[in-house]
This record gives sequence, C-alpha cells and structure tokens, in this order.
Amino acid sequence: MSKKFKFGLEKLLEIRIEKEEESKRQFTKTQREKKETEIKLTTLKESYEKYSGINEGESLVYQKIKRNYLFAVDKGIEETEKALLTKNKELDIKRNDLLKKQIERKTVDILKERQYIEFTKEEDRKEQILNDELSLYAYMRSHREEVR
Repeated sequence: MSKKFKFGLEKLLEIRIEKEEESKRQFTKTQREKKETEIKLTTLKESYEKYSGINEGESLVYQKIKRNYLFAVDKGIEETEKALLTKNKELDIKRNDLLKKQIERKTVDILKERQYIEFTKEEDRKEQILNDELSLYAYMRSHREEVR
C-alpha cells in the first residue's frame, strides 16, 4: 500500500546544497587567508620592535642598514594592514553570501519537510480507510453468519 515519497524539487535542493557547500569552502578559505595576514602583521610588528632603537657599539653603516630595514618593515606593516582590512571586508561578504545560501537551502528543506508530512498524513489516511473497509467487511461477514 505504501508508496515511496518523492519530492518534486529534489534537484533544486541538491543544487542549493552544492552552492552552500561551495560558499562554506570559500568562507573557510577567506578565514584562513585572513588569519595568515594577521600572523604576518604580528611577525612584522615584532620584527620592527626588535630592531627599532640604537644599541651601543653599532657602526654607522649597520645603523643605516637597520634604518633601511625598518623603513621596509614599516611599509610592509602598512601594506599588510591594508590587506587585513580588505580581508575583513571580503570575509564579511563571504559570510553574508553563506548566510544567504543557507537560507535558500533551508527554504527548500522546509518545503520538503512539509510535503513529507502531508505525504505521511495522506498515507495514514489511506491506510485507515483500508482498515475501516476490512473491518466493515469482516463485521458484515460475521453478521451474515449470525443471521443464517
């Protein structure tokens, strides 16, 4: 009596699940890149702190090289801070995209659940009708035998 539940929008649900998974991968990748940028920034700042200042016994040539190095590190810090801001914006965009994809998938998922509930209710109703008919048939048969 029971037939298998078939959801008409199954292909759409699969597509939306794939899009959500791709969005998750992109979000995770962007998070990883942001973390790497933060680590690079921290490393540059530590390097700047380590070599800033003048120590006793340093030659003028060494101080000039160190000053050039600190200048380069400072530029690197500025660029890395800009890159970090860009990564934060990109991460926000990816997060919003992921949320949108999750909502789209959940919408179809909810439709599937509702259709499945309706399907099971209809199957239960058909089964109840069949049981009622069988009961009525058994009652009528036993009632005829009593009349004879």
